[in-house]
Amino acid sequence: MHADHLTRARRIVEDARRVVVLTGAGVSAESGIPTFRGEAGLWKSHRPEELATPQAFRRDPRLVWEWYAWRRTLVARCEPNQAHRALARFALADASRTTLVTQNVDGLHHQAARAEAGETTAPNDGTTLGLAESAYPLEVHGAIHRDRCSSCGRLDEAPGRVDAESADSLPTCGCGALMRPDVVWFGEALDPDVIGASMAAADEADVCLVIGTSAVVHPAASIPEVTRRRGGRVVEVNLEPTPVTGYADVTLLGTAGSLVPALLA
Repeated sequence: MHADHLTRARRIVEDARRVVVLTGAGVSAESGIPTFRGEAGLWKSHRPEELATPQAFRRDPRLVWEWYAWRRTLVARCEPNQAHRALARFALADASRTTLVTQNVDGLHHQAARAEAGETTAPNDGTTLGLAESAYPLEVHGAIHRDRCSSCGRLDEAPGRVDAESADSLPTCGCGALMRPDVVWFGEALDPDVIGASMAAADEADVCLVIGTSAVVHPAASIPEVTRRRGGRVVEVNLEPTPVTGYADVTLLGTAGSLVPALLA
């Protein structure tokens, strides 16, 4: 990467009135977030595409919950890296200027926001979220650290440990229905409010930062295209070229953990 590319990218961000940031798996790679494919143990005989579906949950909710409980254990060992923290500081500096959108379900943006805001615990009821809320992302694919009722849709922002020993021990809602992880499964539509807010932010932005995403999973991949069509500028950070590279004003090739703090310093 040429130093003048970074300088140019910094100026583009500094001059922007509104910024939308789209992050993907690459922003969490340096935190050690596993891909959940090819892992040893029980899940060798199950592909994620077979378990992360409404049909699988109806067929065997205990098995699906066992897999997600295992995933949560792995994610809980990971911590936000310097890219997450730099983005949290950037958003906390001016919440009216910046909208974070993520394709990730790992919750590391939330952890970074609470750390940078000096908040040590997550909210328990979702009513009073504090300063950190301004640096929380719009999560287009949901979040693995939350539970959602499979019937009424009630959210549990701080669920306890899942006991998947039997079907009777699985978490249930007050309405009597089973809770499920608050993630978008294969075959399900995205939350229209979340993706709608993401597209609206892209439409209003002067600059779209695209960080660590292959930009091939739609509709989220359309976010930088929306900003570009409205006359905004696009800055990309990734390890390798992507479909965004062809129309980005600046592409910075390298790790998010090193480039994002430098870009937003």
